[in-house]
Formats: sequence, C-alpha cells, structure tokens
Amino acid sequence: MIVEAKSAAPPTEDERRLRAPWRSVEIAFWVLAAAAYLLLPHQLPLLAQAAIGGLFALSVDLLLGIAGVMSLGHAAFFGIGGYVAGLLAQSGWGEPLSGLVAAGLVAGGCGFLSSFLVLRGSDLTRLMVTLGISLLVMEAANRMTWLTGGSDGLQGIDVWPIFGVWEFDLYGRTAYVYALGVLFACFLLVRRVVHSPFGLTLRGIKGNPRRMSALGTPVGRRLVGVYTLAAALAGIAGALLTQTTQFVSLDVFGFDKSSEALLAVVLGGAGTLYGAIVGALMLMELETLLARITPEYWQFWIGIAFMAQALYARGGILGFTVRLWTRLRRGVAAPSRTAP
Repeated sequence: MIVEAKSAAPPTEDERRLRAPWRSVEIAFWVLAAAAYLLLPHQLPLLAQAAIGGLFALSVDLLLGIAGVMSLGHAAFFGIGGYVAGLLAQSGWGEPLSGLVAAGLVAGGCGFLSSFLVLRGSDLTRLMVTLGISLLVMEAANRMTWLTGGSDGLQGIDVWPIFGVWEFDLYGRTAYVYALGVLFACFLLVRRVVHSPFGLTLRGIKGNPRRMSALGTPVGRRLVGVYTLAAALAGIAGALLTQTTQFVSLDVFGFDKSSEALLAVVLGGAGTLYGAIVGALMLMELETLLARITPEYWQFWIGIAFMAQALYARGGILGFTVRLWTRLRRGVAAPSRTAP
C-alpha cells in the first residue's frame, strides 16, 4: 500500500500572525536594554523609571492601539497598584513579587468593575467617564487619611530584598534589573495576547465593532477582558514605582500620569507595543534634556516637538523609522539606470 505524501498548504495571514516569530530587531532591542546595565551605570535610576513608564504606556497601548478604547483616567489603576504595594509593605509584608501580584489583582478587579460603566458609551463618553473615575479615586484616597496618609502619602515603606538576596540600592542597579525583568515578562504576556485569536478580534473590534458583532463576536465581553488586563498591568507598574522608590503619594493618581502615558504611546507609535516602551523612554529623555536647557520653557518645546511629530512623523517614531527603512531598501534594491 503506497501512501502519497501531501504537500502542506502555505500558512494563511492569520496563522502567521498567531505564530508571531521573534525577529532579529526585537531580540536586539531587549539585548540592548539588558546591556544598558553595563553601558550606562550612572543612568540606571532614570532607566528604571523609564521601564516603569514603559510598562504603564504598554497597558495604555493595549487599550488604545489594539482595542481602540480611549482613556484619560488610566492613572487610577496605576495609583491603586502603587498604594496596594505600599500598604502591604507598610503592614510588614514587603516581599516584592507577591506585592506585584496583589497590586495587579486588585487593580484588575477594579478595572473589571468599572469597565461596565466605562464601556457603555462612545469615545467621548469614555474619555469623560475615565477621567471622572480617576478624580473620584484620587479624592477618596485624599480623604482616607487613616489608610493612605492623605496628602503626605505613605511613609516607612520597607521592601524586602528580591528573593532575599538583592537589596534595592541608591544607585538603581537592583531597581533597573527588577523593573526591566517585570517589563519583559509583562511584554511577553501582552505580545501573546495580541497575537492570539482574542487579540485578532480586538483589532477587528477597533476597525468595525458593528461588523464584528454581526459576525457573532461578543464585543462587550472582549472589551471587558482587555480593559481588565490593561488595568492589571497598570497596577503592576504602579507597584513597581512604589517598590523601587519606597514611597507613594497622591501624585500617582494625577491627570499628568495618564496624559504622559498617552503621549508616550502617540510618540512611539500606537498599536505597535514597542512604540509604547520607546515613546516612554524618549519622552523622559526629552523632558530631562529640555528641562536642563530651558528650565522655564521646557513645556513649550515639548509642545513644539509633538506638533512636529504629528505633522511630519505620523505613526510615531516606529512608524517613521519603518517608512524610512523601507524607502532606503527600495532605493538600494532598485536597478541603476544608465544613460543610453
């Protein structure tokens, strides 16, 4: 009996997206991030803050860039996670990893409960509702001085060494490795979610929610799921900030936190995941540089920079880089024309 071998059909576009193999550029990105520990030893505290900001921006990009859900109050979950980690450490349990898990669970639970209110309306309604929720949470934290310390914040936060070995120091070495490791782990999770069937339906909902609903996709449940996950990631980022600085105050609920994350996503490139991380790093470096050059007018130049990006670099830094690289490759690959 002879069995004829059948040639496998080429993978479809959806199958290629689900597999999502790692490209050399992605590997180089994380290798370079790890090498910064040795290459930039004096910048590690700043880089640790950039990694935390990148994780927070990644949670916003999951909402805005992938699912198309606008939010101006995502800092509410960032602050909830920060205070959960701070309260645990202040009560005598300063183990950092369990603090991250607790912060993510509480922030994700709050995101799940608030999602039924946030996701009811359109984009403009969502903007106002999320902003209102953030302000309410901030005012509640300000009033509950017996728990949160009010305007003074939480003090006396003692975070234990990681795995009982690596203590947090003033030079930011442990903080950077810890923040980068958590960022990488969360990025792996988000990358897997985005390239899963769940993530593909989110992209479809962003493009045309009515059509996806007509195809039988439970649009409401999908949005609730991604909102809950984004809130949990924001809570982990807030817990990271509390653990690495050993301090938390009402500033973590501020509108500035939400707006900076949105700006980082737009600057880096919405919907690319890496754009959120790159945008957070570039925004922090840009603010630091301009504050040194013009301490009084640095916000003016920040505004000019974003106007220039919106006009001449649509798609953010990554989008501009990809277009430029594509043009260069086409120019090199094009056959040279010789005169007759």
